[in-house]
Amino acid sequence: MSTLKRFFRDTIIYGIAAVLPRAINIVLVKLHTNTLVSESYAESTIYFVYAAYFNALLTYGMETAFFRFFTKEKEKGKVISTAFISLLATTLLFMLVSFIFSDTIALHLGFTSSLTLRILILVTTFDTLLVIPFAYLRVSNRPIKFTFYKILNVVIFAIFNLYFLLYVPNALAHGNYVPEFIIAGFATQPLVLFIFIANLLASLVTFLLLFPLVFKFKISFDKKMLYRMLTYGIPIMISSLAYVTNENLDKLLLSKYLGKEQMGIYAACYKLGVFMSLYIMAFKMGAEPFFFNQADKTNAKQTYARIMNWFIVFGALFMLIIIGFIDQFAHLLLGKPEYFQALEIVPVILLANLFLGIYYNLSVWFKLTDRTKYGMYFSILGALITIGLNIIYIPIIGYMASAWATLITYMLIALLSYFYGKKYYHIPYPLKTIFLTLTVTITGSFLSFIYFRGNYMVSTVIILVFTGVIIWTQKSEIKQIWKT
Repeated sequence: MSTLKRFFRDTIIYGIAAVLPRAINIVLVKLHTNTLVSESYAESTIYFVYAAYFNALLTYGMETAFFRFFTKEKEKGKVISTAFISLLATTLLFMLVSFIFSDTIALHLGFTSSLTLRILILVTTFDTLLVIPFAYLRVSNRPIKFTFYKILNVVIFAIFNLYFLLYVPNALAHGNYVPEFIIAGFATQPLVLFIFIANLLASLVTFLLLFPLVFKFKISFDKKMLYRMLTYGIPIMISSLAYVTNENLDKLLLSKYLGKEQMGIYAACYKLGVFMSLYIMAFKMGAEPFFFNQADKTNAKQTYARIMNWFIVFGALFMLIIIGFIDQFAHLLLGKPEYFQALEIVPVILLANLFLGIYYNLSVWFKLTDRTKYGMYFSILGALITIGLNIIYIPIIGYMASAWATLITYMLIALLSYFYGKKYYHIPYPLKTIFLTLTVTITGSFLSFIYFRGNYMVSTVIILVFTGVIIWTQKSEIKQIWKT
């Protein structure tokens, strides 16, 4: 089997672990929008925004550092235990301090009660302690086990969402049995809180099942190795925090400038961009360990270039499909018509996410050359641009400012990464082919959304034309992959 075919196979396997849980979460979007008013949906969005920040902060780049050191160090067990012990110590300290000052922190973060914050802290603690076990399953090529636990987590989350948001209200309305402590909770707590409780229960069960994996290895802590891992990982942590800012600060600023109702509408439509996010996540799951494992191969750069090309092809195809049938996806996922008014952000967000995926491809150069500080610089610059554009233009053009800011930011950091990468680790990307693919995609998306929205015959023709262009321009590449 060729290297490229093996990469596609691994990406599909690991992608199931990324896509299926998120697909279930997409289905839950409709449950949430049907059972919560837009203000409550906004509160749920804020909760998960801070969850993303906490996860980026507490893992401090250790997952990527683990991949880097596991593939180049001889003592694999020492890498595993050093990384895990480091995360264990810092996470428990975070949990202790946060619980002591939970009332003050909750007030500053804008939570309605410290109970919400405590739930978030516990969820983040469990998820952080599972970073190294999950990373080990990926780097040791155990996709089935990895996928099982990822899917189990979201299935549990979905089950408790259905229980709390559908079954319990219906049971109470018809006088059916519900445990007394749940009845008391429904009488005193907002409905949105039970989404957070479902999140906690899912994280707890996954933690209890997977945590014993850590004890399969001899405990061996190496301070020097930890220092090298932190030197590599801290810039990635800062990059992750900047990325979370790019992805989530717009929601917080929209809430401030336009109110929670408008932010909730924007956040719900933003979820339609999750299809591209699913694709990127699936790619990243398979690509990160693969890139490190291929680094010492003689044709590694050519392999990275071919992967970039096909990543853009499939991402562009997904974008055309989503935009061509956008109203169908909106009715399927969003539920209430009040959320449809922000659908104009979706094409912009999809293109922004495609450029984010391109940036992930390009980031291989600074990860393999141990220049992760450049990723930090790009991400900080992107975050500053995101903040500035949102603050300046939200009061002028509303939530479209947030969508355009996201696109501008991801295009910029992708271009910066490409030009700096040419200097330190030049990869021969097929630029003409990539430019042609993006041009056809953007043109087709514009025509489909602006002039032929709702005309599914034309949308289908645009998709078929794109597919034909790809087959015609890349027929030799397709034949080569098919034969090997």
